[in-house]
Amino acid sequence: MFEIILLLTGTIAALSTFIASNTLKLGAIKASAGLSFIVALLCLLFDDIFKEDLALQIQLVFFGASFVGMVSKEIISKHYLVGLGGLVFSAIYLNTSYFFEGFGGALGTTACISVIIVFGLRIILNKRKQKANF
Repeated sequence: MFEIILLLTGTIAALSTFIASNTLKLGAIKASAGLSFIVALLCLLFDDIFKEDLALQIQLVFFGASFVGMVSKEIISKHYLVGLGGLVFSAIYLNTSYFFEGFGGALGTTACISVIIVFGLRIILNKRKQKANF
């Protein structure tokens, strides 16, 4: 259940940041910071619902996955791909967070890797679609 919550958190974080940044025209930094602040406040206000470790992990995953949502819509324009990027972020975080222990910028690096994976997937799918049309 712990892992499912964090996978959903990453997906929601990336999507909500992308929507707030592009649709609501808040800009990437305000969208990421504002939404992360709200999630941190909610975790503090409802600390009796979450175990302490889960609340901390939710905040970290949300903040890191919001970096995925900061991607320019010229790079990734489809909402489902941004959501997939948040899911990829969460999966990498869950499986390699111990590897990045002590490294500065681990969340940003993981977000960058996630965006690169989704961007590469988009290119591959577009090339396959072009070949199928010929």
